[in-house]
Amino acid sequence: KKGEKLNLKTMSVAMSGAVACVAHIDGPHLHVANVGDSCAVLGTLSETNSWVAKKLTNEHNTYNQSEVDRIIKEHPYNESRSVIKMDRLLGQLAPLRSIGDFRFKWSKEIMTSIVAKHFGDHVIPPNYLTPPYLTVLPEITHHRLTSKDKFLIIATDGLWDEITPLQAVKLVGEHMKGKVTLNPLKLPRRNMTLSEINEMLLQRKEGLKMKPKDSNAATHIIRNALGGTEFGIDHMKISELLSLPDAVVRVFRDDITVTIVYFDSEYLRHCP
Repeated sequence: KKGEKLNLKTMSVAMSGAVACVAHIDGPHLHVANVGDSCAVLGTLSETNSWVAKKLTNEHNTYNQSEVDRIIKEHPYNESRSVIKMDRLLGQLAPLRSIGDFRFKWSKEIMTSIVAKHFGDHVIPPNYLTPPYLTVLPEITHHRLTSKDKFLIIATDGLWDEITPLQAVKLVGEHMKGKVTLNPLKLPRRNMTLSEINEMLLQRKEGLKMKPKDSNAATHIIRNALGGTEFGIDHMKISELLSLPDAVVRVFRDDITVTIVYFDSEYLRHCP
């Protein structure tokens, strides 16, 4: 507005952006809201006790044809060849929905008369004709949890560039089974029979075969995603990938953030 002082620091922050994937759990009801190219995957045990990965989100990038079609339809026909170029929005942005990134949202007038005046013409994307090109509207999915649903993995695209959803689910499942060996054996109740104790010991012995190096399942996933080989974990490879300088790291890997939420099977089994 006229007379107001322009906060250049705030404006520079508005030029950057972020994707987001949020889960809300209310009893057996799981809602996931997604903006961008992160992904939420549900880890479920089948009737045969094998792991199943169920994706609860759609990535908002050029691999999602319906998302590409949506953006093209929102702009004139003569922009159909320029709105998506080199698998990016206006040839620059990989996610097709995001928080921030206002240089893909503000009017052309604001971009030319205010933003470019302070930050240079290069901040205006090429073929910036009919903005906005970007939305922050989330895609929301609902899933009713059952006792077969064991955990939820929420991770950025850096993880999914390295491993598949099923591989991630199996890694967490194996970690759950092996993690019990990281703690001293405790009997769950008094007056257990020798047969029951023997069964616990046999299960613990089996779990020792999968004893994880990490007590944290998210770390376990990242370690395997970055260093996993058919012969085991290549720690030298992990070290190299994690110590790359900022100037070149994106050439070899994307940022990775992983959150894992575990569900209470007993609660879900009796949940109305």
